[in-house]
Amino acid sequence: MEENKHVTIYDIAERLNLATSTISRALKDHHTISDKTIKKVKKTAEEMGFVPNTLAAGLRGNKTRTIGVLIPTVTQPFLSSLISGIEITAQKSDYTVIIMQSHDSYEEEVNMAKSLYSNRVSGVICSLAMETRDTAHFHQFSNNNIPLVFVDRVPKGYNTFRVVIDNYTAGYKATKHLIEQGCVRIAHLTAGSELGNLYNERKRGYIEALKDHNIEVEEELIINLNSVTYEDGVKASNALFDLKPIPDGLFAPGDILAVSAIQTAKKRGIKVPEEFKVIGFNNDPISQIIDPNLSTITHPAEKMGKAAADIIIKNLKSSKNDDDAKEITFLNTEVLARESSQK
Repeated sequence: MEENKHVTIYDIAERLNLATSTISRALKDHHTISDKTIKKVKKTAEEMGFVPNTLAAGLRGNKTRTIGVLIPTVTQPFLSSLISGIEITAQKSDYTVIIMQSHDSYEEEVNMAKSLYSNRVSGVICSLAMETRDTAHFHQFSNNNIPLVFVDRVPKGYNTFRVVIDNYTAGYKATKHLIEQGCVRIAHLTAGSELGNLYNERKRGYIEALKDHNIEVEEELIINLNSVTYEDGVKASNALFDLKPIPDGLFAPGDILAVSAIQTAKKRGIKVPEEFKVIGFNNDPISQIIDPNLSTITHPAEKMGKAAADIIIKNLKSSKNDDDAKEITFLNTEVLARESSQK
């Protein structure tokens, strides 16, 4: 694909018929420039999409050979495996990787996106923050032909590349597994906004599995979380265990939530799996450490990272935009049945 021409102070100077030195000083609020000129220059710069280049001035052609990765956190095993896949593929093509964390904050995600753009990254891979409701901050990449790939937590209706799993089918499989183990009152934890459809799709699979097996969907058994943390899981689990009767099963959309449910159950004298069966999601290392071992759904994180980086690199090497295969969906999610859900 053709390299995008970024707006420079020369472009602003030409537009306003002013010297580049005047533009530079105005952007820095220099005391030798009038307030009127400063306002005019800044307004024009914003209209033209000017972003100060924070890289060394000697970079030629803005070819940084850098892929920006914007994710909620590096501490989640799924996301660290995703990064590993990205880096493996990037290094093979002599690209470096910049990693930034939003900590599930929309405001931080916006700031990090601006930072990646100002650092002239060649492409961006992003998994949305939990708080994100709007994706306008990604337009700076799309509008300037900078390849953008959303992974796992992807926005609805954004016309760019996506790498996902079939979350609906995975949620259905997890719930069906609990039903096959004899559960009839299955709880579910969900999270996120309507924008990112990952948790919504897992919830939809959960609901359809219940309906297909003639099990009532009880709203009190579905708890919406603000974030996917151990502490959130403990709070939700205690709410479920306060119900009369308690649920006999739980589909948690992340292993850390499932682990928190198991440990909370133990503290309250509830036997797992005899009285309460649990299945998680991701097959994180902790799923085999917890006692009883956690049943879970596999999630091909590293493969997804490799696929995302491959999309970026192929687009950068291509002489034209290729809108084919906008979405790559991994279908090979499987139930790993372990002690926490067995009869």
